[in-house]
Amino acid sequence: MFEGYKLDLVYKAKKGNGKAFTKLIEENIKSIYRVAKGILSSEDDIEDAIQNTILKAYSNIKTLRKEELFKTWIIKILINECNKIYNFNKKCISLDKVIEEQYNDKYENLDLKIAVDSLPEELRLVIVLFYFEDLKISEVSELIGIPEGTVKSRLSRAKTKISESINGKEIM
Repeated sequence: MFEGYKLDLVYKAKKGNGKAFTKLIEENIKSIYRVAKGILSSEDDIEDAIQNTILKAYSNIKTLRKEELFKTWIIKILINECNKIYNFNKKCISLDKVIEEQYNDKYENLDLKIAVDSLPEELRLVIVLFYFEDLKISEVSELIGIPEGTVKSRLSRAKTKISESINGKEIM
């Protein structure tokens, strides 16, 4: 349930109150980051996607029809921004990415993280949105623009692949 004070913040932000918009971003930044991290691997790309999302959301907040859907609305913008960056990156090889892969952080060896990161993007995205962001299947469906049945089947396939990966079997 969307809390009353958040509705008030969204209403104020729609009226041009920059502080209210900043507060909304601060309250949602962890979710925004997790979704971006679920789609993109490079921290630079994640930062770019988040920055572009915030700019677009700020510029277009007046178009938000239902204040209680702010989080869903901004995550949809984020997914579109991440997909633009992801598709651009598929076309080129980045030297930064090669260097970054050599110096992974200390959490890279966690079985679950490795299993989730190894999933194809379409499966990884539904896992991140459903399990890490606690969105309902209907919300995931709306955000990604696919039927609820497809979300359910992707979740099922992703869980199977994660289970196989953690139990030592080859995924893919």
